[in-house]
Amino acid sequence: MSYPLITADALRGLIERQAPLRLLDCRARLGDPEAGRALWRQGHLPGSQHLDLDRDLAAAPGEGGRHPLPSRDAFAASLQRLGIGPEATLVVYDDMGGQLAAARAWWMLARWAGHPAVRLLDGGLAAWQAAGGDLEIEVESGAEGEAPPAQPSDWTPSFDDGAWVTAAQLQAESPRLVDARSEARFRGEEEPIDPVAGHIPGARCHPSAANLTAEGRFRPAEALARALPEAQVAYCGSGVTACHNILAYAVAGRPLPRLYAGSWSDWIRDPGRPIER
Repeated sequence: MSYPLITADALRGLIERQAPLRLLDCRARLGDPEAGRALWRQGHLPGSQHLDLDRDLAAAPGEGGRHPLPSRDAFAASLQRLGIGPEATLVVYDDMGGQLAAARAWWMLARWAGHPAVRLLDGGLAAWQAAGGDLEIEVESGAEGEAPPAQPSDWTPSFDDGAWVTAAQLQAESPRLVDARSEARFRGEEEPIDPVAGHIPGARCHPSAANLTAEGRFRPAEALARALPEAQVAYCGSGVTACHNILAYAVAGRPLPRLYAGSWSDWIRDPGRPIER
């Protein structure tokens, strides 16, 4: 797996050299499935395509939690529709330091689907603009205002289902867990999203926000290596920000935890599963 981050300056250099690149805008807003696409239309990195959290990076809520993984066939179809294959470097970005959908896209593409070259734009959209990068505004075409479709690809990823675990595996294996939610949610002091508060017994809390500097860029590898706890499985509320922690382990050069894809929203679906507060 290649180094997972790219700076805005390095990305501009690749673009100027006309290196084979595909840029994927992963902006999203929880609770508003149309927001990411709308943000992309309002302004995005030139040539980027929108990779949607709810449509491309997750299946419908229900069995498996709020953002269960899509089926392998469904995700492969999304990648083929966007014309994505293994021949180009993929650069994913969002406007939240990667904490929402960009890290999820990195994990799904690099770790699960096995794409050989996936990088997350460190600092995201703000870093691109701070480096002098322009934004492209999507000009509506056709009745639905969609951009011209990409030339489809025929890439069939080699999925590694060993990269993620189910609740049954957690109960059978009792691995070391790291929780990416805030300390208050972890302790059960507040729970703004899910109907039950608390955490999975034995987990340690490392909020995904702790991976970033005040400017929204990843902390140095040495600092992350010291801060990240020993963990074999990462989880969060619904399997999205947990991917940011997995990415932090990759930046730090530490072994990558597996993802509990359903995370807390899946764990609490069974009232017989233990919780801690």
